[in-house]
Amino acid sequence: MNAPPSYDPSPYTVAEQAASQLATATGVERHDLALVLGSGWLPAADMLGESTAEIATTDLPGFSAAAVAGHSGKIRSIRAGDKNLLVFLSRTHYYEGKGVDAVVHGVRTAAAAGCHTIVLTNGCGGLDPDWAPGTPVLIKDHINLTGASPLVGANFVDLTDLYSARLRGVARELDPSLDEGVYVQFPGPHYETPAEVRMAGIIGGDLVGMSTTLEAIAAREAGMEVLGISLVTNAAAGISDQPLNHEEVLEAGRAAATRMGDLLSRLVPRL
Repeated sequence: MNAPPSYDPSPYTVAEQAASQLATATGVERHDLALVLGSGWLPAADMLGESTAEIATTDLPGFSAAAVAGHSGKIRSIRAGDKNLLVFLSRTHYYEGKGVDAVVHGVRTAAAAGCHTIVLTNGCGGLDPDWAPGTPVLIKDHINLTGASPLVGANFVDLTDLYSARLRGVARELDPSLDEGVYVQFPGPHYETPAEVRMAGIIGGDLVGMSTTLEAIAAREAGMEVLGISLVTNAAAGISDQPLNHEEVLEAGRAAATRMGDLLSRLVPRL
């Protein structure tokens, strides 16, 4: 006797299930705005507002444990003024080999939870030698070098204004010193070679890293408005003569935590 076929729910269904359980666990029926905090950004979460609930990602369908130092594996519900924030204190990276749906599951869960806006942050290498470690840079566009997309089939999503010009304008009103740049995502997990960094500059990149672009595409598919902020944690390979290491990334984030938290806490009410 043949076994019955197994049921494999779509990633969108799993995100709906996660959002439903999230509402129950946090006591918040709908959230307004989501933030994904990248490597080195964790301390900034404490400055966003009153934390009303914090749960492990593994308590929700579709999520896995954090696999990278500097990511806590938690989701925090925060009340900031009249807004409910959904803050992801970790993300799944493409290089973990869990598939693109796992990478964008947090974004799809946030959309299913009601979030209309998402702030995607990361730690990255900077190509501009004037960007010292700890410099925040607004993402104005991206180049996706992973060779992957979270979209399947004839799903033609317009990415012309993927990183909202309106939200970048709001950010610059609050901090006129903010620069903008094009973020280039490499697959990782190894750091880019100096030649790859030069290539990124030639094709129009200003920032290099291993996250964000797939999440941004999924957010746009879901109809969310996207603000991307990179924290330059180190000069990209070949820009300086210093070797790269992950602890440097985390240390630069810790050093910039107050500025990042202040920026985000002032941004959120305006988004």
